[in-house]
Amino acid sequence: MAGMHALLSAFTPIWALTAVGYAVGRGGLLGERAEDVLGRFVFHVAMPAALFTMVSRARPDAFAHPSMSAFAAGTALTCGLGHVVAGRLFGRGAADRAIGGMASGYVNSANLGIPVAVQVLGDASFVAQVILFQVLLVTPVVLTLLDAGTRGRAGAGTATGRRAGPGAAIRRALTLPARNPIIMASFLGVVVSALGLRLPHALAASCDLLGGAAVPTALIALGLSLNGRPSAGAHAPERARNGQPAPRTGRTGLVRCTWLARRRDPARHDGFTRHDGFTRHDGFTRHDGPARRTEGTARAEVAVVVVLKTLVQPLIAYGVGGPLLRLSDPQLLAVVVCSALPTAQNVFVYAQQYGLDTRQARDFVVASTVVSMATLSLVVWALGTAA
Repeated sequence: MAGMHALLSAFTPIWALTAVGYAVGRGGLLGERAEDVLGRFVFHVAMPAALFTMVSRARPDAFAHPSMSAFAAGTALTCGLGHVVAGRLFGRGAADRAIGGMASGYVNSANLGIPVAVQVLGDASFVAQVILFQVLLVTPVVLTLLDAGTRGRAGAGTATGRRAGPGAAIRRALTLPARNPIIMASFLGVVVSALGLRLPHALAASCDLLGGAAVPTALIALGLSLNGRPSAGAHAPERARNGQPAPRTGRTGLVRCTWLARRRDPARHDGFTRHDGFTRHDGFTRHDGPARRTEGTARAEVAVVVVLKTLVQPLIAYGVGGPLLRLSDPQLLAVVVCSALPTAQNVFVYAQQYGLDTRQARDFVVASTVVSMATLSLVVWALGTAA
């Protein structure tokens, strides 16, 4: 019972802030563009401040532990599986495959992992290493895939809307840190940490205050998305041409319809169109007719991602950490518990800012968070006694 109480205590703030966001959106208190504005604030301002502060205070030798090898193996394999499944089974494009892979293996290590670790493990030191691993290694890979997967949309690349050549692709990859605030903040944090620098107290306090707004604001935006209100994205083509993430242009009634879209317009490179004759940049269709098959496909994709996240990832981590690396019982418990954490809300934020399907990303986060309460309880019951 004590373990379940600890899990409920850790999950309560997540549900509370998401519910506040839903209530605010339901009442229209912040206006129709609130979700987009809050999402951009998190992505461009609050989250970079939080990541810079955290990384700049970290030790360079944070990854030098066998436990991180087990966690990294589970993350890499599960993200890879999610990426392949999104493309092979559900016909997702390159950018959506990146979101599918991230949703399958990117854990909610900060606002949920820390309280769970403190309550269940009695120590959050390993979670700090997980956060750094995800920020410094996983996030840049995901953002690079998202940038590459969206660069040809809305006329980006050339004046005729065709994809740019290899030279332009290389230039975009090299300049991505300068164009992406998440990667830039992490890179600057690594420089500060490596040089052993200390920020002035006033500057450090300002970064702490600003970074503290990242998680609650992201959860409020997640709650807002549950209302299904359309977000403003009138300037998505201009932002895409400038190599910046673009907000979605709408969300209500959007469903996956790969086979039908390709039959309607086989000349489109992404294979998608709107049923009223207008193309959409996010790879989804507005469908006012029968949509049982496509809605069922969307639910199946969510189910597969949740299984990968809450079951497959912790099982891989257990297999690597137990039989292969022979970690001690407390170390193995820490690895498996962290691997069983649900999908982070960063997946929703990144999908929103890159003009992808936020409804699907939102469902990944919400569904995995619900299911993870059961799987985390099972992990604590199975491994907690031995530890």
